[in-house]
Amino acid sequence: MRKAAWVLPDFAEGSGGHRTIFQTIAYLSEHTYQNDVYVQDNGHFKNVEDLKKKAAYCFGTCNCRFYLGYQAKGSYDIIFATSWKTAAVVAAWRGEAKKAYVIQDFEALFYPMGGQYLAACLSYTYDLHFITIGRWLSQKLTREYGKPAAYFDFCADAEMYYDRGRKRKPAVCFLYQPEKPRRCSRLGIEALRIVKKLRPDVEIYLYGSNYRGKIGFCHKNLKLISTQACNRLYNYCSVGLCISSSNPSRVPFEMMAAGLPVVDLYLENNLYDMPAHVSLAMYEPQAIAQAVLQILDNKAYARQLAAGGKEYMKKRTLAYGFNQFYQAAEHVLSEDTKKVHPNVSKGMQTEPVEKIYPKPPITAGRQMQQSRWTDQSNTDVFILRYFKSLRFLKSSRLVQAIYRLMLSVYRMLQIKRGL
Repeated sequence: MRKAAWVLPDFAEGSGGHRTIFQTIAYLSEHTYQNDVYVQDNGHFKNVEDLKKKAAYCFGTCNCRFYLGYQAKGSYDIIFATSWKTAAVVAAWRGEAKKAYVIQDFEALFYPMGGQYLAACLSYTYDLHFITIGRWLSQKLTREYGKPAAYFDFCADAEMYYDRGRKRKPAVCFLYQPEKPRRCSRLGIEALRIVKKLRPDVEIYLYGSNYRGKIGFCHKNLKLISTQACNRLYNYCSVGLCISSSNPSRVPFEMMAAGLPVVDLYLENNLYDMPAHVSLAMYEPQAIAQAVLQILDNKAYARQLAAGGKEYMKKRTLAYGFNQFYQAAEHVLSEDTKKVHPNVSKGMQTEPVEKIYPKPPITAGRQMQQSRWTDQSNTDVFILRYFKSLRFLKSSRLVQAIYRLMLSVYRMLQIKRGL
């Protein structure tokens, strides 16, 4: 039986990073590991029981022992840091335990250039064994810091995220988390504003945060929802928009597993982990809107992305990814860990990390790029919505037929304008 300690920062509901950590701990608990979890004590928890209940509420039950604070309660075979702040704690931890650093994002990017940025960068120079989620971080640490890093792939819970085989609505869901700058919420909203202007009948769903914000167009904010509700949403919509300007989120991979075509940004951080079955757009509202509209308007293209995404995720179950992590941890604990590259282990990748996304970015067409969302366009939409909102006309089939005809003409005019 291996004994492992995990050193975590404080957590809050909806934290994807903590969810991955607790899922990893649950997997190791089933594979000869006894896990102790040390969580930052900053006054958010009354006692250990309160900590345990909140962790179970936010991330599900986990077969581990919890401790408040970073005072070691025993000896361990391996200790895992899980953030740049806890990396310093683990690096200073006394004892014979092997020390590893589980890196889920390049956290320096969370801050402006300054003290915190540099402190986060410093954590990548510590004498720790690095294990990253995804390939981009692995190559970045090797290339920029000279630190070889094992990695485990982005995966999805196949029992939770799957295609229910139902007809999808003309709808877009967007992971909206304005409290996280790396999610580029304003960029996504501006892109969806364009989509809504060109396709007034398309439904827009925001989710992922309890923050509402001022959106400025018709939408529905689902706020924080359960994983079950996420899968229902992914099966209802025709396009999933999830923007990552640092390490990719697990969300696009869960969308793919559910058969939902994905749009994200064409940035280096996505080119190492995103397959060809994702639509990556340039980082401007018009290009993102173009990528969304291509999927909404081209059913064959949408089916191609959906089928390719499901096939790509078929083998990438949680067990697949966590077995990669398990093999990396076992390698750290092996006697020859200093003689062999950490990626050279059964179940781990051994070839150099290369980009896997093969396509050029989606860009806005010249006409869309040059277009200006003028008062005329706003007026067109207003007239159509006002016409539809007249209650005393709603019962008339003839009037409803006229409305549908007007909507079709409006779309044709938009296409001719190049919008």
